[in-house]
Amino acid sequence: MRQKESVRQKETADSVVLMGSNDRYSRTFDVLELLVSRPDGMTVTEISKRLDLPMSSSHNLLKRMVATEVAAVREDLRYALGPRAIRLGIRIVDGLEVRAISRRHLGELARHTGYDVYLAVPFGRRVAYVDRFQGSRPVTVDIRLGQSLYLHATSVGKLFAANDRQLRRRLFTGDRPQLTEHTLIEDLELERELDRITEQDFAVSREEAIIGVVGIAVPIRADHSAVVAAIHISALSNSMDSETERTLLEAAAATAMQIERDLGRAHHVGPLSGPQTEEAGR
Repeated sequence: MRQKESVRQKETADSVVLMGSNDRYSRTFDVLELLVSRPDGMTVTEISKRLDLPMSSSHNLLKRMVATEVAAVREDLRYALGPRAIRLGIRIVDGLEVRAISRRHLGELARHTGYDVYLAVPFGRRVAYVDRFQGSRPVTVDIRLGQSLYLHATSVGKLFAANDRQLRRRLFTGDRPQLTEHTLIEDLELERELDRITEQDFAVSREEAIIGVVGIAVPIRADHSAVVAAIHISALSNSMDSETERTLLEAAAATAMQIERDLGRAHHVGPLSGPQTEEAGR
């Protein structure tokens, strides 16, 4: 009898553990569904109320999700989708219509220039790379797909901030760490930089995020105003001069136009004025 009772108790305990584990997995997906519908993020209190969970349980669940990069917590303590969830979403859905259509063109751009080429898209108040094509030149920068990019220090971040009011506000209200000696962090210099990007319709980050690396970004537009994606070329600064920068900008802009045509969207003609020669060696 005691042996049977012991077996029953063990089965009951195992069942409780299994139910707890299943419930935790279910709650993880519940949180993901909430975060997908709220690109501006949610606080732990909001998530707790929506899922009818105790605050402690919600906090523990979110802590595990952040640790595994399924969720991310911002400086304002709001939770959003993490890079791992974004990467999974990209694989399931194949990114966006623009990602599927642009792959051939971006691969050709990487082969033509020899430099690494990325496709970036906005996710609410964030910007992330969703595709990457390696060039033949060695650029030792490993930027994970789905990882949030700095708005103030990367060419893609500055490009989107210059063209999106919400991202522009986030740039000026959020933290702006001094990543290198070239990083722009003062309000006035960033205002001038964003105005220049709006005027010339491209962005350049000259060692502002990573020493030795220059980033070039041009927009892909849905129409004459909305930027739905951006092409980014990552190049070594020691191989960059004003002529090379101009050549890369023209190649990226031509690729963007090809993608826009394939998307069946309005074609734009940007005022590609070329690099600022006095800054090219920065």
